[in-house]
Amino acid sequence: MTREPRKPGATIGIIGGGQLGRMMCQAAAKLGLRTVVLAPDEDAPAAQVCNRFICTAYNDIAGLRELVAATDVITYEFENIPADALDTISARVLPPVSALRISGDRLTEKTFIREQGLPVADFVDLGDQDALEEGLAMFGGTGIVKTRRFGYDGKGQWRIDADTDFRQKSMEMLAQPAILERIIPFSRELSVIIARGADGQTACYPPIENQHENHILRRSIMPAEVDASQAEAARHIGETLVARLDYVGILGVELFETAEGLIINEIAPRVHNSGHVTADACAVGQFEQHIRAITGWPLGTTAPHSHGEMTNILGHEIDNWTEFVGSPDTCVHLYGKPQARKERKMGHIVRLSPLSKN
Repeated sequence: MTREPRKPGATIGIIGGGQLGRMMCQAAAKLGLRTVVLAPDEDAPAAQVCNRFICTAYNDIAGLRELVAATDVITYEFENIPADALDTISARVLPPVSALRISGDRLTEKTFIREQGLPVADFVDLGDQDALEEGLAMFGGTGIVKTRRFGYDGKGQWRIDADTDFRQKSMEMLAQPAILERIIPFSRELSVIIARGADGQTACYPPIENQHENHILRRSIMPAEVDASQAEAARHIGETLVARLDYVGILGVELFETAEGLIINEIAPRVHNSGHVTADACAVGQFEQHIRAITGWPLGTTAPHSHGEMTNILGHEIDNWTEFVGSPDTCVHLYGKPQARKERKMGHIVRLSPLSKN
C-alpha cells in the first residue's frame, strides 16, 4: 500500500476526543497540518485544540461521512470504536480497520498473535461455567478471567487463585463474553512502540519499562535496562505484528518479561500511554511519528536524546499543578479535563536526565 504524501495544510480526521487525540492534534499542528475531531463529548480534551469539532456518536454514519468530506486521512485514538461503523469509511482510515477489529476483542487478538508464531499466554474461550472449570483445571487451578471487550486499567478482570471461590462470582465474570488466561509469572512489564509507514518502512523505539499501581500505569521509563537479546526480541515482535497487520501508524505492544523470554500481553492499534515518554525524550515522539506515518511522510528518528521517566497525574493530584510546573528538568502535559475523579488520568509529567554513558 502506497500513497502520495499529504502536503502541509492537509487535514487529518481523528475519531476520539481524549488526551491521545489531543496530543495528536498538537503534533499535527507542529507539522502544519489541520485536524478535525469526532467525539460525543463537546468538552473533550481534543476538542479544545483541534481546528474543527464534530460532536456526535462514534457510530453515527452521517457524522462519519461529514468527517470524510472534511479530511484527507482519518485515524483513531482508542480501540473501543465500533469497527462495523468504520467499515463504511475504511478506505480513508489508518491504521486499517482490520487491526482495530482484531485488537478490540481479546479472543480474536490472542488467536491472531498465536497464529503469527509469537509468544502469548495460554488462553481459553469461556462460553459457560463448564468451560471456566475446564480451563482452570488445565491451568493448575488458577487463571485470570478477562472480558473480551472494553476492559482497561484492570477493569473487566478477575484473578482466580487456588483458594478463590470463583463460583460466587461466576455469573458476574461470565455476564459478557470472556476468556481465561494462564497466570504468567513475570518480573516486569515492558512495552515496545513501533511505527510503520505505508511504504513498509518501520521505526521502533527502544523498549520501555512500565510500573503499575492498582492496575493503572503509573510510570514509564525509557530506555529500559535490557540486554541486546531482549531489545532484539522486542523489535522482532513489533516488526512482525505491523507487517502481518499491513499496518500504518503507531502500534503499542505490552510485554511480560519472564524467565523464558518476552511474552505478549496485548496490543494497542494506536498511540500508547507508555509511549508518552517518547514525546519529550526523543526528537520525534510517538504522536508526531503517528502523524508522519498516516500522512506518508518519512518516519523520524527513534533514538532518545535523554533518559525519560513519565509519571501519570491521577485524580486530585492535579490540584498540585504548581508543584509539577515548578519542578526542574520536567516536561508537563495537562489534558484539560474539567473534572478530577479518583484514578482518572488528568495529565502526565516527564522527568529528563542525561543518558548513561555505559
